[in-house]
Amino acid sequence: LRRAGGAAACPAAAALADWPMWYEESLDGRLAPQGRRDMEQLARRMAARFPALFAARRRLALASSSKHRCLQSGAAFRRGLGPTLDFGGDEVEVEVNDSLMRFFDHCAKFVALVEENDAAMCQVNAFKEGPEMKKVLEKVASALCLPVEELNADLVQVAFLTCSYELAIKNVTSPWCSLFSEEDAKVLEYLNDLKQYWKRGYGYDINSRSSCVLFQDIFQHLDKAVEESKSYKPISSPLIVQVGHAETLQPLLALMGYFKDDEPLLASNFARQAQRKFRSGRIVPYAANLLFVLYHCEHANASQEEYQLQLLLNEKPLSFLHSNDTTSTYADLKDYYKDILQNCHFKEECELPAVNVTAVDEL
Repeated sequence: LRRAGGAAACPAAAALADWPMWYEESLDGRLAPQGRRDMEQLARRMAARFPALFAARRRLALASSSKHRCLQSGAAFRRGLGPTLDFGGDEVEVEVNDSLMRFFDHCAKFVALVEENDAAMCQVNAFKEGPEMKKVLEKVASALCLPVEELNADLVQVAFLTCSYELAIKNVTSPWCSLFSEEDAKVLEYLNDLKQYWKRGYGYDINSRSSCVLFQDIFQHLDKAVEESKSYKPISSPLIVQVGHAETLQPLLALMGYFKDDEPLLASNFARQAQRKFRSGRIVPYAANLLFVLYHCEHANASQEEYQLQLLLNEKPLSFLHSNDTTSTYADLKDYYKDILQNCHFKEECELPAVNVTAVDEL
């Protein structure tokens, strides 16, 4: 844009050529101040919602991925609970657990056949070259008085992300946003959803199957709490907070069967997917969270109704797929997910086939 000159004829280009680049290398992978505030406020809302769980002298078990922004998120969450809660002083021991929070890194089959395999992203690449993106490219090029050949889908996506980062991190409407209409934004949202779908969602089985190690871990904690409760023992870990990534949560929700559309997201069905369930921006926004809340119902009519569970996604109740209710008996839920709990073996699932397979059909 700076090279192109001709600013007088092109006010949009002039505004962007003068735009101050505030994003520095040092910010890469770090939690923004807004992210810290989000986590502190989330902790406060949780404590207000579940006062008995967050009562003083309750034990908080905090695990995180090794990434700096996750460790900072965990620390911000802890800070949000304030000094009134005696969780072993201010410095709660944060356990780094990448095998749970970054299971995808430890899954050879996923890494080789999806993460590092360009062929696995063929739908994403096709959409970048498709008619919808072409139209956006032409509009952006025209607004900037640039020949369309100078732009490509990746550059336009960076411009769109810059617009969204300034809004999210600084709460300002960036001049980059002026390049896009709502219609363009829907196309760029779909491009991102396509990537999430094929890399972290329903695109390939291994995406979600690799998360079963985390799913099983969650149920082991719940089982232990039920067992302790039945034996009238104090619950040893009443509150477990695990801090991971959008890439941790998206596959887990796919494993559980949430946000699955009748037909896959493809480069060719943008218009048909206008009402799709799989919208990663709504499923895993900033500070996304999934809660498994276990209740002990002392006045239950039958023993199997004594333990009930509720799921909250981003603080809103999530209906169970087996009942369409927002509460389920723990026994029913375990029965519904019996196959994953018993038959998903991370080591076997993640082993690469003996033959050097590069074909995506394998997935």
